[in-house]
This record gives sequence, C-alpha cells and structure tokens, in this order.
Amino acid sequence: MVVVVMKKQAVVACAVLLLLVLAGGASAASCNAGQLAVCAAALTSGGKPSAACCSNLKAQQGCFCQFAKNPAYARYINSPNARKVVTSCGVAVPRC
Repeated sequence: MVVVVMKKQAVVACAVLLLLVLAGGASAASCNAGQLAVCAAALTSGGKPSAACCSNLKAQQGCFCQFAKNPAYARYINSPNARKVVTSCGVAVPRC
C-alpha cells in the first residue's frame, strides 16, 4: 500500500515538473536580456551595432515583447535607437 502511494506521488511530481518546463520554464530560460548588453552602446547612441550585437538580437528576437513589457527594459526596447539597431541588424521590428 505504501509503495503504491509513493509511486503515485512520484508520477504526480514528474507530471508537474514536465508541465512547468513545457509551460514556461524552457522559454523563460531562453529569454535573457543580459545577452543584449553587447548592444548597449548602439542602443544608447543610435550608432552601428556590432556583429555580436546583431547575433544576440537575432537569438533574442522572440523575447522582444516580453522585454518591452518589463519596466527595467522597456525604455531601451521601445526607444527610437532600438528600432535603428534592430533594423540595422536585419531583424523585424515586433508588434506587441
């Protein structure tokens, strides 16, 4: 009887963990605003972005709307310079 209860708890725990990973854990792990630090100079000055900046922008492209909704990043993501940098890198400007 005790073994059956423990097996059920283990199955439930695994199912919950799987749901967390599928529902948001995996996508949250891939969105990392820190990877855009190489774009700081271009974002603040409106200058030409580096190759590393463009590479990281392309990798984080699916996260732009999430970043734009975060008060810590919104002013950078929504700035006119950000649009210049994104366009210079050949990345589509998202509509959030």
